Amino acid sequence: MIRIRPFIAADADRLAEVFSRAVREGAAGAYNEAQRRAWASAPDAPPAWNERLGAEITLVGERDGRVAGFMTLAHDGHIDLAFVLPEEMGRGLAAALHDRVVAEAQARRMSRLTTEASIIARRFFLKQGWRELSEQQIELRGVLLTNYVMEKRLTALAPAADA
Repeated sequence: MIRIRPFIAADADRLAEVFSRAVREGAAGAYNEAQRRAWASAPDAPPAWNERLGAEITLVGERDGRVAGFMTLAHDGHIDLAFVLPEEMGRGLAAALHDRVVAEAQARRMSRLTTEASIIARRFFLKQGWRELSEQQIELRGVLLTNYVMEKRLTALAPAADA
């Protein structure tokens, strides 16, 4: 069973592990060893991992009571982090997290979401109705990685009618 819930500080270490495995194992078919090593060091870089997760709307995905993924939403509509364990890829957890993030954004009257998606995440976001704006090369710890600037236009939820 999938459960989506808000992040709590006690999740930080587990989410760092999800992030690390997603990058080191899940992205192995799209990025080389040096790229994955540079990317996987992000939880160790400033701002502190706990602060980074706590500063945004961070949703945690669990399967059968076990933390298996997470997605963040900044207050400007940017999805910075979207990761699931490699064994969760294609099993619906990322889609459930995405749907909840979209609902959160709509409830906050956001009209547009943005992200910089990895090669792997690009396919996922396209399936969720996102549009690719451009491909870019970013430098991370002296290593170049390809990612994609993407957006999703939203329709704000209508205000609740008074009964």
